[in-house]
Amino acid sequence: MDTQSLNKAVSDLAGAKDKWAHLPIGVRLDYLERVRVLLGQSAEEWVDAAVAAKGTAGTPLAGEEWISGPYGVLSWINAVMQTLKAVDAGTDPLAGLAVRQRADGQTVVRVSPYDYQDKLLLNGFGAEVWMTPGITPGTLRADVATKYQEHDPAGQVALVLGAGNIASIAPLDVLYKLYADGEVVVLKMNPVNDYLGPVLEKIFAPLVADDYLRFVYGGADVGDYLCTHELVDTIHMTGSERTHDAIVYGTGADAADRKKEDRPRLTKPVTSELGGVGPTIVVPGPWSAADISFQAEHIATQKLHNSGFNCIAAQVLVLPADWSLSADLISALRETLRTVQSRPVYYPGADDRRAAVGVEYSSAEELGGRTLVCDVDASDSSAYAFTQEFFTPALATTTLPGADAAEFLRNAVAFANDTLHGTLGANILIHPRTAAALGPALEDAIADLRYGTIAVNAWTGVGYNTPRATWGAFPGHTRDDVQSGIGVVHNALLLGSPQKTVVTGPFRPFPRSYLHGEFAMSPRPPWFVTNRTAELTGRRLTAFAADGNPRHLPGIFTSALRG
Repeated sequence: MDTQSLNKAVSDLAGAKDKWAHLPIGVRLDYLERVRVLLGQSAEEWVDAAVAAKGTAGTPLAGEEWISGPYGVLSWINAVMQTLKAVDAGTDPLAGLAVRQRADGQTVVRVSPYDYQDKLLLNGFGAEVWMTPGITPGTLRADVATKYQEHDPAGQVALVLGAGNIASIAPLDVLYKLYADGEVVVLKMNPVNDYLGPVLEKIFAPLVADDYLRFVYGGADVGDYLCTHELVDTIHMTGSERTHDAIVYGTGADAADRKKEDRPRLTKPVTSELGGVGPTIVVPGPWSAADISFQAEHIATQKLHNSGFNCIAAQVLVLPADWSLSADLISALRETLRTVQSRPVYYPGADDRRAAVGVEYSSAEELGGRTLVCDVDASDSSAYAFTQEFFTPALATTTLPGADAAEFLRNAVAFANDTLHGTLGANILIHPRTAAALGPALEDAIADLRYGTIAVNAWTGVGYNTPRATWGAFPGHTRDDVQSGIGVVHNALLLGSPQKTVVTGPFRPFPRSYLHGEFAMSPRPPWFVTNRTAELTGRRLTAFAADGNPRHLPGIFTSALRG
């Protein structure tokens, strides 16, 4: 560990923190535009490095790296630039967005579709941000971009501990710290994907040149040194609850006692995104054979995207015990897991974690490098599948009773809230006719779910990649019971008091959607692990996000429809 270089990196940032805190919005926008151009120029190099490391080069799975890599970052840059331009001009960043109140008074902001691009590219998908109770339509706008309302903001140095799985996490966290929190940043790359460091340094060169950003490399010792550095004011991390606790309470013999008594070794602010046990709730209804086949692909995607190394990968499939089609869905899912394109399990420790699932559950099925555990007892609140994040290609199922869809959904919400560990993301799959029959009961169930992102007929990963949505755990966790983390990122509208994001999508792909009365023109989504043209679609989406030229749209639609 080169402490001299680390000290210099942090010292350089400390010397520039006040300048950044007082920098005019117009100058900050100029940095964003320069980063945007460099990112467009380096996107292919970024993806090439990622697919080489993950073993997906030359396959449709490379589309994951385009869409959850450079495309996600470019989309966020474009979105936050629109917000900041409105703030700089003294106009309303929320102008044109639908704002409503639920019957209980909770304020809800519809953040997507935001413009014609959203309506064209994700037709049928939408997202809302539900605000913390107490925020009203009248007070909402005063709660936007509050950092930019400060008369004399204090400069701060933030440490971002980068994630090793999804390539856009670290750069998005850096940008959020810079542009939402007004802090200069030292980014410690994760050893798992530090091969991206040289590409990211090239992209962020304007910010590095002026001492607003530094990249550092190394293992846990480097991270620990920076966490305790006197010039580091705040910390943001993505990873595991165990890593968070090691940062806050230490790793020595007394660490467990420190946590139990809440005696942190570190008192500076730590925000985090830490994953958890993500449920996919299947509400009983009149599903056709085609519905079952498509949703089996959907569930497999929720599990296998990025080979299962996602904080919001589906881990527990919650099925109705009395639904006649539960067995058919499991059968279709089993076949999809077995036959979907194989890929290397690249993340360190994944094989051991999957083996541990097999040891815990002797009935576990091995399906071409994936593990399926059926019928975990829902009454066992201490079950391994309910309390330990797998972070490997393994999926468990459980069943709950319910005389009808409404009762089952109430039981499923209670199970997810009270039994499963973590609050990052939950998915609900529901037939449109069932949703219509439930009426307000469906939204009430969404309101009751204590998760930071809830996806209805979509995957919570769509919320991650929706730039104006918020991303993080359900609020209320504390450092001694952090679960899925504290705070939010992304949030390109700079909403000050969000509670959760709710994403919605079409139950069926186009053209079946239209044939059954769903007015959505989205075909099989490009993030599906079964999509045959995902790489080409992702490449074209990224080109469009980089320059905004409508000439890219016909190619995007052509590729997407062939997926």
